[in-house]
Amino acid sequence: MARPDKAAAVAELKDKFQSSSAVVLTEYRGLTVAQLKTLRRSLGENAQYAVVKNTLTKIAANEAGITSLDDQFNGPTGAAFITGDPVESAKGLRDFAKDNPNLIIKGGVLDGKALSADEIKKLADLESREVLLSKLAGAFKGKQSQAASLFQALPSKFVRTAEALRVKLEEQGGAE
Repeated sequence: MARPDKAAAVAELKDKFQSSSAVVLTEYRGLTVAQLKTLRRSLGENAQYAVVKNTLTKIAANEAGITSLDDQFNGPTGAAFITGDPVESAKGLRDFAKDNPNLIIKGGVLDGKALSADEIKKLADLESREVLLSKLAGAFKGKQSQAASLFQALPSKFVRTAEALRVKLEEQGGAE
């Protein structure tokens, strides 16, 4: 390949690194083309899986300011460039790797922080962003209901106490 082609490939990979919220590197040795196609579908809409050349990808990652992946560029490498929810894509990778043991998750980077293969698997165990947000909203709503009940309880307790005091005073001989 000529130098301009390599420079263009590096520039394209650098753009992918910069525009992605997460990148996961895998080893795909032993997977067929059909299995790779299935893997690409399992990642979801917000991720793009590409078989990459180690040297060019390492240069592009370094130019994008990501040096934590340098030791993972060996053997046949595939990269999942994730632009959306990283949890969804991590789940897709984890589930595909369970069914196809030839796919090995090497590691990755999430918002500039290096992730090991174990951390990516933990990320896959998280619930999706939408589920976590709905749980948070439910917790807020529950706390507001508790606060409303508390604020409503104070005046009603005062009214009941005042009424009990009035009845007691009437029984003792007349209140005015």
